[in-house]
Amino acid sequence: MSFSTFDHRCMATALRLANKGLNTTHPNPRVGCVIAHNEQVVGQGWHERAGEAHAEINALADAGKNTSGATAYVTLEPCSHSGKTPPCTDALITAKVSRVVCALEDPNPEVSGDGIKRLQQAGIEVQLGLMAAQAEEQNTGFLMRMRHGRPWVRIKLAQSIDGHIALANGSSQWISGPESRADVQRWRARSDAILTGIGTVLADDPSLNVRKHAGGRESGGENTRQPLRVIADSQWRTPSDARLLGLAGDVLIAGLREKDMPEALASSAAELIVLPDKDDHVDLQQLLLELGRRGINEVQVEAGAKLCGALMQQELVDEVLIYQAPILLGGGAVSPFATPRLDNMDDRVHLNWMDTRRFGNDQRLRLRPVKQGR
Repeated sequence: MSFSTFDHRCMATALRLANKGLNTTHPNPRVGCVIAHNEQVVGQGWHERAGEAHAEINALADAGKNTSGATAYVTLEPCSHSGKTPPCTDALITAKVSRVVCALEDPNPEVSGDGIKRLQQAGIEVQLGLMAAQAEEQNTGFLMRMRHGRPWVRIKLAQSIDGHIALANGSSQWISGPESRADVQRWRARSDAILTGIGTVLADDPSLNVRKHAGGRESGGENTRQPLRVIADSQWRTPSDARLLGLAGDVLIAGLREKDMPEALASSAAELIVLPDKDDHVDLQQLLLELGRRGINEVQVEAGAKLCGALMQQELVDEVLIYQAPILLGGGAVSPFATPRLDNMDDRVHLNWMDTRRFGNDQRLRLRPVKQGR
């Protein structure tokens, strides 16, 4: 299917518009829309916040009376069901657009091709696939949840140039510089949940929250919510006075069924859930599926070597952010992934490069594991 230069330009604009909702549309996808008539843009819009008007509705309102015979460029298939807002397909049909160009089909079972079908039944030409790769990248979390029932899992870590995340005594503050830590805040702001392990809670007593002005123009604007903080704590050892329990935002602690919950923790502000056992630890696959059921699209993991290693070994990691500082931590220091020793090079874990960027004196590496069968 061929698309014109103008088609590409309009979809690129729609993708930029969608990015304005990077931090605010949870649990919905980030979507942008452009309305054009006779190769003139007449309306633009994006989904700004869950529960509010979708991108198509905002773009149609911006276009006013200039919609009859127009083309709508949308980064995701228009919805065809009623939720907190009416179906966007109905609005496009009422507006008498003649053509809809979608980057992606929506894998949400409530839509999944039905929006396209309804538009076509109304006599509207529908074309699919323009700049699909870019649209996939923008909604990796939502698409992962719709297709596989779990969130997109991104591990964040700071390490030395010799590949360590802490000294032998556990000291790790601060490996990376302030510019890197500011970038971490931007990644937190777009995440729906921050996952850590009990070891990190006991060792560092972290906050794992988002600073008020963490968002920016590049990352979708100022963040207005705190991500869910999640602790994998098989034996319910989280102190009732842990710092993150006293901060704004929800906390979820996942432990094992057979372990007794301390009364002080049970009466804290955190929600405690019991999950199946896997090798005497919380079953991480089941934890991620539970987060998926709760509408969590993106999880950022900020944890120690045990949890990061377990996630990597179970092939539950989709992306890794490494902030590498030009320092040496020396012998005996802690490695980022506690995984079994390999004796065969064929068992190596391969990762694909996504990009590298400098932040102050550090470099950020963004990589994605190459998964078997995918």
